[in-house]
Amino acid sequence: MGAHWLCCGNYFWPEFSMEVEADGSVALSEEPGRRRRVHGMLKLYYGLNEEGKAPDQPQSLDPCDINGPHFDPELYLNKLRRECSLAELMDHETCMVKQIRSLDSDMQTLVYENYNKFISATDTIRKMKNDFKKMEDEMDCLSANMAAITDFSACISGTLQDQHAQITKLSGVHTLLRKLQFLFELPARLNKCLELQAYAQAVSFHRRARCVLQQYSHLPSFKGIQDDCHAIMEKLAQKLRQKFRDGGTSAKDLSECVELLLQLDEPAEELCDKFLNHARSRLELDLQGLEAEIKPYPAAVKEAPARKLSSPASAGSPTDNSPKTSSLPSPTSNTDILEFIDRGCNEFVSSLCLVITSYQELFINHAQTGELASKNIPQMANGKLHSFVDDLTGRYFLLVERRIQEEKGVGDNSLLVRALDRFHRRLQAVAKLLPGSAVPNKGTEIVIRAATERVKQYLSALQSFYMDSLTDVRQALATPRLSVAGGGAHLGGPASGRDAPTSLPELLSSLSASILNQIKSVLASVHLFTAKDITFSNKPYFKGEFCSQGVRESLVVSFIKFVCQSSRQFCESAGDKGGSTPPALLLLLSRLCLDFETSTISYILTLTDEQFLVQHQSPVTQVTTLCSEAREAAQKLLNHYVKVQGLIISQMLRKSVETRDWVNTIEPRNVRAVMKRVVEDTTSIDVQVGLLYEEGVRKAHSSDSSKRTFSVYSSSRQQARYAASYTPSAPMDTNLLSNIHKLFSERIDIFSSVEFNKVSVMTGIIKISLKTFLECVRLRTFGRYGLQQIQVDCHYLQMYLWRFVSDENLVHFLLDEIVGSSAHRCLDPSPMEQSVIEVICERG
Repeated sequence: MGAHWLCCGNYFWPEFSMEVEADGSVALSEEPGRRRRVHGMLKLYYGLNEEGKAPDQPQSLDPCDINGPHFDPELYLNKLRRECSLAELMDHETCMVKQIRSLDSDMQTLVYENYNKFISATDTIRKMKNDFKKMEDEMDCLSANMAAITDFSACISGTLQDQHAQITKLSGVHTLLRKLQFLFELPARLNKCLELQAYAQAVSFHRRARCVLQQYSHLPSFKGIQDDCHAIMEKLAQKLRQKFRDGGTSAKDLSECVELLLQLDEPAEELCDKFLNHARSRLELDLQGLEAEIKPYPAAVKEAPARKLSSPASAGSPTDNSPKTSSLPSPTSNTDILEFIDRGCNEFVSSLCLVITSYQELFINHAQTGELASKNIPQMANGKLHSFVDDLTGRYFLLVERRIQEEKGVGDNSLLVRALDRFHRRLQAVAKLLPGSAVPNKGTEIVIRAATERVKQYLSALQSFYMDSLTDVRQALATPRLSVAGGGAHLGGPASGRDAPTSLPELLSSLSASILNQIKSVLASVHLFTAKDITFSNKPYFKGEFCSQGVRESLVVSFIKFVCQSSRQFCESAGDKGGSTPPALLLLLSRLCLDFETSTISYILTLTDEQFLVQHQSPVTQVTTLCSEAREAAQKLLNHYVKVQGLIISQMLRKSVETRDWVNTIEPRNVRAVMKRVVEDTTSIDVQVGLLYEEGVRKAHSSDSSKRTFSVYSSSRQQARYAASYTPSAPMDTNLLSNIHKLFSERIDIFSSVEFNKVSVMTGIIKISLKTFLECVRLRTFGRYGLQQIQVDCHYLQMYLWRFVSDENLVHFLLDEIVGSSAHRCLDPSPMEQSVIEVICERG
């Protein structure tokens, strides 16, 4: 294949010629001269040095590197022939052709772009030559004009050189004549300004001439002008003072009036006092209007029906005998607290804010210039304003506190909270207008005192509610139709139909629910003081001390302590019959206090802590302390209940023993009625206690508990030993043996504390009753039939009372002691046969 050339733009690239050798290999050849010329043009184009490398790149020494400076075509071709096959040589040729064509295209594009730039540059240079030529012509014209102006100015200066001093002198004389003319025309100008009410212009004219007139006042003509001007300005000052006193103009006119009076050397302190006195008269009218609304009301108004504390009625609760809701009365006023606060804010506080704003614009914020700036008017005026505001707001706060003190009703707390919120919010405007004033802090203190007093009122209302509820319970217990069980035994007479009274569990449930609901209602009302939409609730007091000490301690804890304390007071006045407190009330209150100890106190305090987010940073009463106090009150009430019921039964037994002639009594044929009454009352008490307390634990009963017999003497002795032969020495032996038996018997504590269950309560009551019976028997003397009657009565009591106590041996022991004591006090101890006693008791 012969060698041929490829044309690429303006460059010619040699194409390799391919020759087939005798051995079949392909040889590539090129003309050396043309190759060097083309490589030189490429180096020039790419900015390479003579070695074929850029200055900053390391040179390659490989003779087979086609881009290196030491490239050797022969070696490169020989290498290709040795290493590549024919197909690879053809591919290599095709790839090289594509690269040459791509390079040719890029070079062609580069040439075209540079050509366009060269054309554009040529046009720009041609245009610049034309513009500079025009500019040179204009500069020549400007230079000629400036030369002409210079010549003309020199000519004028030379002409006026002689008349310059004369012109200056005439100008000064003209200025002096104008000033003199102004002075002579000043009185007329001032009068004209007064007619046109251009007071500011008049003051300006007078200030301009005042110094000159004062300086030349020794001259008669200037003295006359000064006197006339002084008279006119005094008249002007009178008008400005009158305008200032009226105060009916706009704020801008009033500010201008004050500024003019200050420029006329009016004392700034006197102006401040006049302004504040005028404002005081208007604000005092507002205070008088507020004071008129809180004067004492007529007696007829004060005796208006009291509102009740809101208490949701529980479903199924009794309406006649259940505890009722009551609260402290609230005096009815012509306007409520919210209307009173609104009027005070809209009239007094708003007017006060306007006065503060106007006063500050006139005397404090207004920029003072000249002599006025050196008098420190703002400092003096600010002090007077603070005293003025503190005085009037102090009187306003007294009226607000008096009106708040009239809010004694606790039915709806939202009105008071809204009023206090509005009162506190409007005072913030005074704080913004008068920084550093003590008014906002005093207002916050009023809100705090109102909230504290409100908590005290709620505590008093809760206490009254609790006492009224107890009164209702006592009335319900006093009704003769009261049933202790819904269809069971009754404390009084029978009840029938829809008039069936309330049972003790229902009374307890109603009382407990009403107290709990009342506390929840009070907490909801007090919680309004800490609501998020109330401005003063963000104060530290309402986030901390009010919640912990105010609500938790002073309200909730104090009420719980009051319940426990008032309940314990029922145990302090007990007469022979147990005092005037119904025993059922003691039992009910003991169960109420016990329920408080087990669940109610913990629930109430948890509810309070969650609702008010109480943070126990300051010391607070612990739940365990209150629970201990409640349990102590419950224990004391239950002990007192046992004592009262025991004394009631004991009184019947004592009278039955003391009013009977036991020596001359007839032979017993039946059980005495008082013993039947004792068993009936004991049964009723057992039912009553069982309604509120659990059964308790009893010891195992023997199979013959109801059949047990009593000997005339102690149960440790044999009846046959002493029945047949009675000698005078027998009583001595009997006493001795009885005392020995007591030494080995278990000691019975009559007035010990009882447990919170029915068995323990009944055991305590029966112990007191039988112990009284025993002591009464020891003080009497018995005949034979008297002893037998005691035997019958004790056997009857033993038949029924053993089932009420925790240990039947206690009843047996006391009854045995009663029979033994009767025998010791008997003149003729002849006991009745046991079979006869059983017949009489079963028949009776």
